[in-house]
Amino acid sequence: MQMKHLIIFALAGIVLLIGFNMFNSNRHESRIAAATSSTTSPATAISSEDTVNTNTDIASQPLGKQPKAILDNATAQIEQAEQLNQERVEQMSDAQ
Repeated sequence: MQMKHLIIFALAGIVLLIGFNMFNSNRHESRIAAATSSTTSPATAISSEDTVNTNTDIASQPLGKQPKAILDNATAQIEQAEQLNQERVEQMSDAQ
């Protein structure tokens, strides 16, 4: 195979891979957006005001305590999400 053909074949392959990646990422993003919009209800969603208040609380703490505050915040959010998940499971089991 001549070098010219090999270069053309490689460039065509790269273009195909880039196109596939772009197509796949758009599908993935649309699926995530659809899943997020269908599972988030106004009563259970975390408001943006809570997030802003938490970020300002963390920023106002001394530099040495900020990592602990960030971890505590993340732990609280995880616990809240687990509680919401448990409530959904109970609602689904009650519906059946």
